[in-house]
Formats: sequence, structure tokens, C-alpha cells
Amino acid sequence: MNPIIKTFLLLTLVIYECCSTALAVDLPSIGDSSGTFLSAEEEQRLGDAFMRNIRQALTINDDPEINEYIQSLGYRLLANSDTGGRKFTFFVVEDPNINAFAGPGGYIGINTGLIQITENESELASVVGHEIAHVTQRHLARAFEAASKMSLPATAAIIAAIILGNKNGQLGEAAIAATAAGSIQSQINFTRANEEEADRIGIQILAKSGFDPRSMPKFFERLHQSSRYYDNQQLEFLRTHPVTVSRIADSSNRAEQLSYKPRQDNGNYLLVKTKLSVDNKNKTQDSVKYFEESLKEANNNNEYALRYGYALALLADGKYDSARNQISRLIKIDPERLAYQFVLAKIEIADGNLDKALVIYSENFKLYPHNYPLTLFYTSALLQSGQPERAADLLQNHLRQKTPTPRIYNLLAQAETEAGRLAEAHQALAEYHYLNGQTRTAIEQLKIALNNIDAKDSIREARIKARLIQLQNEIKQETSH
Repeated sequence: MNPIIKTFLLLTLVIYECCSTALAVDLPSIGDSSGTFLSAEEEQRLGDAFMRNIRQALTINDDPEINEYIQSLGYRLLANSDTGGRKFTFFVVEDPNINAFAGPGGYIGINTGLIQITENESELASVVGHEIAHVTQRHLARAFEAASKMSLPATAAIIAAIILGNKNGQLGEAAIAATAAGSIQSQINFTRANEEEADRIGIQILAKSGFDPRSMPKFFERLHQSSRYYDNQQLEFLRTHPVTVSRIADSSNRAEQLSYKPRQDNGNYLLVKTKLSVDNKNKTQDSVKYFEESLKEANNNNEYALRYGYALALLADGKYDSARNQISRLIKIDPERLAYQFVLAKIEIADGNLDKALVIYSENFKLYPHNYPLTLFYTSALLQSGQPERAADLLQNHLRQKTPTPRIYNLLAQAETEAGRLAEAHQALAEYHYLNGQTRTAIEQLKIALNNIDAKDSIREARIKARLIQLQNEIKQETSH
């Protein structure tokens, strides 16, 4: 790996560890000279490596519906921002603390705790828009530019930390953290300018995307006022994105000057919040009681979300007939909403009606052939029904159309194994481990794939060998510096 990129990656991860955000270090808007230090291609490779490390260090929420929603929200905002051709990936971190962060290569993470504390979709969009602005303005690359101008002792300390890290992981982490802490402290005076720039651009993105631009200052103000009720750990967002009264006032004034055309809420925001709420309930019976009581006081704006949560809670509690009744009422009102169809199919599977679930998935798959959660649910049901070849075909097609995820590759490995195609199974497992930051394990899986390949399949053999060489070179580059 390029020494510059390696140092930047370490700084990025250290900043994340110290501040729970890859964009805690903020610098003023002084032009995009950062491009001379880190090209777009280098930043993307760095971002991919960053994400593999994040998957190792944090618990990523892999719920397909939640991930599909956050990607959809992110791309709605990207459609109205100047991305400069950058690739973006949005993901959810399973963490009750209130925070969001952006890393190199357009990787933006949102904590489940932050999603839960927002009161409407515009508030959530305001945070995502703010993080998008950090990326488009290349704030992280600028942080590296500033870090590269550190004194010789500071630079030497980072190099020593890298060496220590190669020999002793814990000792290296401590040394890097100490060095990065000093770097962050030296740049604290620049924080306000950088955050204000992200506010300004983020508010414009909100308005253009049909969200209320006033939601950003309102949300920040509410967090600021709530800080007295939360401990510092919970409100990580305020530590990594310092909010002042003047900053709130400035963003509020900017928001008031912008007009926007509200887009109709598709309702998925409340469903995602409800799903997270159900998942967080410790006891299913308590969850059933909560939604049952809440429905008695429901209004037209939240009844559908509460009934959806009630159906999920009943399903988890094994009350399939009651769950089916609740979700069927919602389907009659909105038959095309996939979230409802998914719940009904899951009820049928849990109740021993796999054939009915397959019909539900199949009919919806005709309408939405590349939908991520639908693909996962449908192929999982196909595997349960003893159709691994069909499942593998659908997953392979999905990979040709969409960005790969560890869960897709893991399911593909299962399908290929059950289909008796061991080389393909281990090839898929290699990609699964690689995306999770386990490059050496991925290499071992590719070697196993080669040992199981059909002698006549020269094309696959060539592909596996080429991928093996690629990953082995990555390991050599990482250990050579």
C-alpha cells in the first residue's frame, strides 16, 4: 500500500476511534488543494479499505430493509448535490449512541441511536445531507493535507506508532491515538468553519430534495438543549459536530431564505423507526403490549406504523393468526408496499406455509427484480424449499446489477454449497471475508476454490487465480511499509 495512503488510513481510523467519526477533524474552506495529496482513485481505494476495517471494528446493522431505506434516502439527497462523480455508500451502525460520520470514498455511517432520536424524515435527512457535504467538500482529505504539514517530531511519532502497531497491536493503537489526539487539538480552531460549510451546503441539498431545510437547525437545537439529559457518550454527535448558539442561528437564517417544494412522504421512515424499535425490545410480550396500547391512541399519521410494529411483535411472539390479521389490514390499504408483503411472507414461513411465502416473493420479484431485501428474502426461501440452483442464479444476477454486500456473498456461498458447486461456494466465501476485512482468510478460501474447480472450467480458474494474485499483492503491500 502507498505509504501516504497507509498513513491516511491510520489517521482516519484513529480519528474515528478518538471521536467516533471519521470527520471529527475540520478545516476551513480554502480550495481543493487536497487533490494534489490524494487523487479520487486513491481516495476510493482508501475508502474501500476503510469500510473493511469498519466492518471489523463495529457492528453493522445488516437488516436488508433498513439498509435499503438508508441507501434510498442517501441517493435522493445525492441527486441534488454536486458529487463530482464520486461513489457513495450509506450504512447503519448498530449503536444506541447518537452519531453519524463520513469516511473516505463516500462511505457514510448513521448510528441506529441517531435514527431513533429524529422526529421526522427531514431531521434524519438533514444529518445525512450534512455528512454528504463533508464528503463533497473533501474535508477529510484536507485534514490529511494539514496532518502532512505537522512537525518532524509529530510525523516521526506517527511512523513509530505504525511500526509499534506491526509488532504490538495494543501498544501501536495507544501510540497512534496519542499522536492523533495532539493533531486534533492543534486543528480545533478550524472546526467551526468546516461545520458551517457543511451546514450551508447540506441545507441547500435538503431544500432541493424536497425536505424542510429548517429541520437541520431545529434538530441541532433540540440536541443542544437535550445535552443536559444525556451523557457525553450518548451524544457523540455534539462532540464530533460541535453546535453553538451562533451556528444554530446562522443555519436557521439560511434555511428561512430557502424555498422548497415538499415531496410526499412515502411512509418508509416511520416503518424503519418502528422496525428498529421492535428489534430493540428485550421481551416480545412487552413489545406486543406496547403496540397494542399505542394503537388505542393512534392517529392517522402513525397508525399504519404502529400496526406494522404490532404485526412484527405478534410474529416474534408466535401469534401467527393475529399477526396475519394485522398485516392483512395494512395490505388492503396499501398492497404495493413491500414492507407489508415481507411481513406476510415471514408469517407464512413461520407458520409452516413455505409455498405461500414463495408465491408472495415470486409475484413481487416480477415487479422489483433488483430490490435488495426482496432478493435476500426470496433466495433464502428458495434455499429452504430445496432450490439452491435457482437461488444462486438470482444472487449472481443481483451481483451483476448492484453493489455487493457481505450478506449477499454469504448467502451465495450457501446456495452454491447446496448445489454441489464447491469451487463457486469458496469463491463466494472469499469475497465475503474480504469485504469483512479478512483478506488472509479470503486468500485461503480462493486456494480451496482452486482445489475444487472443474478441470474443464478454465475461465473460472483464470478468474480465481487473478483474484488470488490481487489479494496476495495487497497483503505484500500492507506488510512492506
